[in-house]
Amino acid sequence: MYRKEFYLYHEGRSHNAVIRNYNEKDFDALITIQRECFPPPFPPDLLWNEVQLTNHVTLFSEGALCVEVDGVVAGSMTGLIVTFDPNHADHTWEEITDSGYIRNHEPDGNTLYVVDIGVRPAYRHLKLGAALMQSMYDCVVHLNLDRLLGGGRMPGYHRYMDSLSPEQYIERVVAGEMKDPVISFLLKCGRTPLALVKNYLDDEESGDNGMLMEWRNPFKNHQTIWG
Repeated sequence: MYRKEFYLYHEGRSHNAVIRNYNEKDFDALITIQRECFPPPFPPDLLWNEVQLTNHVTLFSEGALCVEVDGVVAGSMTGLIVTFDPNHADHTWEEITDSGYIRNHEPDGNTLYVVDIGVRPAYRHLKLGAALMQSMYDCVVHLNLDRLLGGGRMPGYHRYMDSLSPEQYIERVVAGEMKDPVISFLLKCGRTPLALVKNYLDDEESGDNGMLMEWRNPFKNHQTIWG
């Protein structure tokens, strides 16, 4: 089981933080986090329910992480293991995560796939998302997997749909010419773009697009750079 304790500092004040595996006692807090992180127009049926959360902690507890700040559950991140071939990257979020139920978790797979990450808005100044991401990188190394992978929403794209293709928008975000709330965050966390997937998720703000972004295990021998 995973547990990391550390201190966070903001405006001259320290906070006690813990990243650990979540459990059934955390379910109410995790559902609240989802509601705060993904308000409308994000589809409410994509928010966690108790059956999904139960599967997370029973099928792959190593990939079920939450972060506490001064004793309050302030964010979470969930993953599952899949077998992924970068030469056949097209898929939907529903397909690869079993709609968040992760019944397709493959213990012998090669990739830790991010199902979800969210931090309560009131705690985002503490950079908890980056801390959770680093803990998932720890999990990739510990389990000797090839990579961490996930489809990033691109919620800033809705402002440019009439003038830019999804590919053009991503190019500008990667170049630092534009900022996207999700893609820019993932870039700062060390994730790199792999492939743009159309119809990845029912998400009006992203134009239903998802940007697959990976973090490759630095202890593995990677022979090929995928574009």
